[in-house]
Amino acid sequence: MSNPIEKLIENLCKLPGIGRKTAQRLAFFIMSMPQQEAIDIAQAIINLKKNAKYCSVCFNITEQEKCNICSNPERDQSIICVVEEPSNIVLFEKTGYKGTYHVLGGNISPVDGLTPDKLKIKELEERVKTGQIKEVIISTSPNTKGELTAQWIADMLKKYDIKISRIAYGLPIGIDIEFADEVTLSKALEGRKPVNV
Repeated sequence: MSNPIEKLIENLCKLPGIGRKTAQRLAFFIMSMPQQEAIDIAQAIINLKKNAKYCSVCFNITEQEKCNICSNPERDQSIICVVEEPSNIVLFEKTGYKGTYHVLGGNISPVDGLTPDKLKIKELEERVKTGQIKEVIISTSPNTKGELTAQWIADMLKKYDIKISRIAYGLPIGIDIEFADEVTLSKALEGRKPVNV
């Protein structure tokens, strides 16, 4: 007969960023929780797997045909912020951004078998083809895969009469320059802005 704690630890280890020690702590914490709270967590996972799907427009996670961002008339439907994963949307929403999104489902990475046709790049072009889009903000990560993906998208969309922009990157607020690497400093210099005096 299998040990239920050990079984939970094994399953928690399948989550990203959860090692054995963290899984043990979580398992024993769940064991000490009131039963209803543990049931609520389990039910939330079941409901997510059963009811969640991808938005038919932007590929965000939703329970409806269209996500609450795409179906919101208050959002600027003429601006699309292109992100890698649905989790990126949560971060951008905290900034007060009022446009819409498009989730690629990753980055181009031929080594990992992720070619442009395996991402939602063609669907992005279809949205732009409607003529209702004024700007596409490419918000992929500033790493090799993200840069490759951003360049691919920019090249694909340059034939359309829209503004194509890339999020700025460089030094994070609060960092001492002595701790920044050369690439970060180089990007910070490239993305410099004039100072208003």
